[in-house]
Amino acid sequence: MRVSVSWSDIDGLRRFDNALKSLGEKKMRQVANRALNAAGDQGRTQVVRALAKQTGLTQKVVKRYIKVKRSDWGHLEYRINSNSRDVPLKYFKPKEVDGGTIAKPFGEKTFYPDAFFRGGRFPARRVDLPGKMNGHVFVRKDRLGRTIMKAKSGVNISEQMVKDASADAWHSTIGRVLPVKLEDQIEQATNGVFS
Repeated sequence: MRVSVSWSDIDGLRRFDNALKSLGEKKMRQVANRALNAAGDQGRTQVVRALAKQTGLTQKVVKRYIKVKRSDWGHLEYRINSNSRDVPLKYFKPKEVDGGTIAKPFGEKTFYPDAFFRGGRFPARRVDLPGKMNGHVFVRKDRLGRTIMKAKSGVNISEQMVKDASADAWHSTIGRVLPVKLEDQIEQATNGVFS
């Protein structure tokens, strides 16, 4: 933000002083709150796009795994949170092959031996396992195959959010957008005195 006032323009200085006084603490919190939310929303969009490329997920799935806590009057802070759960393999375009399943976490084809998401013998599998397995990929825990568990993808959104392209997207967007949004909000709140 840039403010310029000329000493020769005493009238401009009075206007500047009156504008700052008119804002007060309550108005400044409102200005900061609006600027934080506007910049944070743009940052969130960039993070979702970066996470989709970084993890191999779709943006729709990434949005399911993040929660946003927007700034409010009591807490001038914009947060993007995520739990630390492993993202199920069903979101990485799994395909059953002889001896296991191929999926694409991090955008790379990975083979999961003995993993399955359909019942019966390969290749004439039933459409889905009984009991509404919802497309999840499973592996057998014991040699007899009586106990199964969900296969792990190794993709954790909370870990991916704070590194590589997604972290860069957040920092660069906020660094670029927040000062502009703050300036816009101050200009609106002071009826154009700061411009």
